[in-house]
Amino acid sequence: MNIDFEKGGGLVPAIIQNADTLQVLMLGYMNAEALRATQDSGFVTFYSRSRKCLWRKGETSGNRLALIEMTVDCDQDTLLVRARPAGPTCHEGTISCFGSEGAQGLGWLADLADLIRARKTADAKTSYTAKLLQGPLSKCAQKVGEEAVETVIAALAETRQDLIAESADLLYHLIVLLAAKHVSLDDVITELQNRSS
Repeated sequence: MNIDFEKGGGLVPAIIQNADTLQVLMLGYMNAEALRATQDSGFVTFYSRSRKCLWRKGETSGNRLALIEMTVDCDQDTLLVRARPAGPTCHEGTISCFGSEGAQGLGWLADLADLIRARKTADAKTSYTAKLLQGPLSKCAQKVGEEAVETVIAALAETRQDLIAESADLLYHLIVLLAAKHVSLDDVITELQNRSS
């Protein structure tokens, strides 16, 4: 990766993006030393312009950013860093420095998938998701089949809103089934991408 540190006086902006949801989390700056520290440690490290030193995100809070990948832009003077956050990214306690809301749109599905996976150990008496995940796999699969049929019926004979509601039920139950089989949404997306190339 060839980065032009000279253009910015030894620093390049580093846009941090959640590797799962694609939500932009923050903007920091890196010099060559911060870049090496990030690559060597596997955790995002910045150069603090105010303190004039390196700082690893989460070194005091524990809310680290685990490096997944880095790419440089076409001008070779800005980094896009895909990372997996361990807690809130912003010093104000929000997931992103660009607002308090979590991921939106399709990125929200990654948050839902995380929530579903976390329910594997929840109390099955109080959590429908936990009940599905802790029960027989056949029940999860059956629910996907039932919801698929209801989605087809809604598409052919019911209202637009009915189709939306049944599609939401189908998608939820499919994500539960994937979690039960230890398959991620990324695995499915990769398969779709492979088919389109």
